[in-house]
Amino acid sequence: MKKNQHVVKYGNSWAVKGAGNEKVTKVTATQKQAIEVAIKIAKNNRSEVVIHGRNGQIRDKDSYGNDPIYYRDKKF
Repeated sequence: MKKNQHVVKYGNSWAVKGAGNEKVTKVTATQKQAIEVAIKIAKNNRSEVVIHGRNGQIRDKDSYGNDPIYYRDKKF
């Protein structure tokens, strides 16, 4: 499994940042745009997207890898 992708507040914008990276991968105007970018990267890497709220706390996670418990996700 490769690096998880985090969607984080970045000044007045939103950013996608690989887990453990100091630099951001992509900066976007909205959280929705950052999530879309993170999903594309996570699908290619077979990893997770971790979405942080404005306060920095994790508000959601989605797996795009070999998640053996995918059926537990009750969002859909």
